[in-house]
Amino acid sequence: MHLNWTALGEVTAVSIGVTVAVVVVFALGVLGLARLEGARQQPGGTSALGLGQAALCFLACAAVVAYGIYLIVPQLHPGR
Repeated sequence: MHLNWTALGEVTAVSIGVTVAVVVVFALGVLGLARLEGARQQPGGTSALGLGQAALCFLACAAVVAYGIYLIVPQLHPGR
């Protein structure tokens, strides 16, 4: 049995990198929600920026999860 250590290392590095990126983007989404909540507690304050930041970050996280599911489930691949 032959193992392709280079490919295994590449997969490991990409997996760790994507995991860290998703965690950072999710944390930025939580920060956006915190900004929104902080703005709502002030009289007359609204924060469309916080809501937009949270929405974009959570949408990006959902897209990464959906792409991962697409890669794992073979029935989703057309033409195979």
